[in-house]
Amino acid sequence: MRYGFAGLAAMFALTLAGCSFLQPPTPTPAPLTTPAFDARMAQLQAQVDRQCDASDLLADQRRYRQSLTADVREVGGLLRRLREDISALQKQSDQPTVVRKACEADSLLSTKTLVGRNEWVGLPKLETYLKARIDSGAKTSSLSADDITAFERDGDDWVRFKLSLTDDDAVVDAQRGKWIEAPVDRRVRIVQATGEETRPVISLLMTLGPIRQNVAFTLNDRAHLDYPVLLGRRFLLDIALIDVAQRYIHKRPSFEQNAGSNKDDAASPARDNAP
Repeated sequence: MRYGFAGLAAMFALTLAGCSFLQPPTPTPAPLTTPAFDARMAQLQAQVDRQCDASDLLADQRRYRQSLTADVREVGGLLRRLREDISALQKQSDQPTVVRKACEADSLLSTKTLVGRNEWVGLPKLETYLKARIDSGAKTSSLSADDITAFERDGDDWVRFKLSLTDDDAVVDAQRGKWIEAPVDRRVRIVQATGEETRPVISLLMTLGPIRQNVAFTLNDRAHLDYPVLLGRRFLLDIALIDVAQRYIHKRPSFEQNAGSNKDDAASPARDNAP
């Protein structure tokens, strides 16, 4: 029995050895050549490039979706604001519209005198007429004067002066170079590049077309300017409107005792673009 087991073991060992001898030998791989290596590397590089292209495409798609979302939100905001504006306009259209009637404008003009940018004015106390420039940019009115001398009369301040005119200025001849006296209402301080000075202010009755009222004039020499009289906005306030396209809308005032003087200076209403 002992030999039987030993024999079986020997036979099993021989069988295994025979199987090992029967297995074919493992083939040895062929050596890798340079062209084969380059071809394999090119194949791997192509695979990597395809994967990178796919990744870039996905990134571009994500960016496009984000941009599209932002554009949609912006358009939505614009539409909301448009609806709000339309709603506000509809509310306004529901309210009654106030239309100023033409008669209201006519009523406004009926209470004020229309004047041009230049006009004739009359100074009854001085018995003369002068040309005036209408200037809403100036606060006060001004009368051209020289040889201004201050003096006192009965405890009040007075001033004596002559009209400062050029040979071309239109004026009643008898008043050219004549001394004029008037009480001083007040004095104003004028600040200029050359320094400060005070000027007397007097009140004179003045006429301009249908207007007849006392006007406060600052006395200063305007002989170097085009017009001996300047009418400022204090005079214009509540009584006159300016049409800068016209000149001498109102006729020159006349003084009977000086009829015939400076007849050539009479002007009729005119409309032009002269300065």
